Amino acid sequence: MPRDPSAPHRAKRSLGQNFLVDPNIQRKIVDALRPSPDDEVMEIGPGRMALTQHLAGRVGRLVLVELDNALAARLQERFAGDPSVEIVHEDVLQVPLERISADPARLKVIGNIPYNITTPIIFGLLERRPRPAEIVVMIQREVADRILAPPGGKTYGALAVGVRAVAKVERVLNVSREAFRPAPDVMSTVIRIVPLNPPPLTEDDEAALRVLTRAAFGQRRKQFQRILRDAYGLSPEQVQALEGDTGMDLTARPESFAPERFIELARALRSAGHVSKSAPGVDPE
Repeated sequence: MPRDPSAPHRAKRSLGQNFLVDPNIQRKIVDALRPSPDDEVMEIGPGRMALTQHLAGRVGRLVLVELDNALAARLQERFAGDPSVEIVHEDVLQVPLERISADPARLKVIGNIPYNITTPIIFGLLERRPRPAEIVVMIQREVADRILAPPGGKTYGALAVGVRAVAKVERVLNVSREAFRPAPDVMSTVIRIVPLNPPPLTEDDEAALRVLTRAAFGQRRKQFQRILRDAYGLSPEQVQALEGDTGMDLTARPESFAPERFIELARALRSAGHVSKSAPGVDPE
């Protein structure tokens, strides 16, 4: 006898599961993706179908990527007769978008993603070519605040630069703990990420930017000129030449530089042939 898809499922802390039970919030998140019959959508971690139920039938093709064995089985049962819905029972971090879509640049991505792997998921989608057309995800509010932080503050860092150098980001809505079962320990936020198209940077420029950003925020209390000397082996004269080329005051600290300035500096370093000799491998927060 088939399993009842509506039967309770115990959330697994190991998979970061907190199920969204507020139907009003569910609809708002799906509406933020602006789904249409022409869309191909990948949902990350559909779980108990909180978002899925508002997506199925509204988009041309829906791919559900679910790691949990029991939940993946329920999804298979629920959509067994629907050719527009495909279930991929795997870890989303191990699934190339080329397997999901023949045209990843048109793919839309949505999900209430596990907060313990938020950064790997976001960068996994953005540090690639081509990127999805649009990403709407619910993440921990603290992480959303760091992505959206303006230059100059303590929360501004590698995460903000890494995401906003290649995409536009906006806050869609904040979500309280009461909207989930079980209630998480943190507050949540839904953000929309729209990768810039065409990409403003070459793949080599993006690689240079990642190296610079990690070096800078691995030593964020130091002046930028000192960071460049340590990480790139630059002489005072070479730093001065960079200041002349870019018009930047490199005696300032990294958190005072907007993403656009990081891009400009990374390009100037690459153009001058400066390569990092020991960029610290920090996690982008």
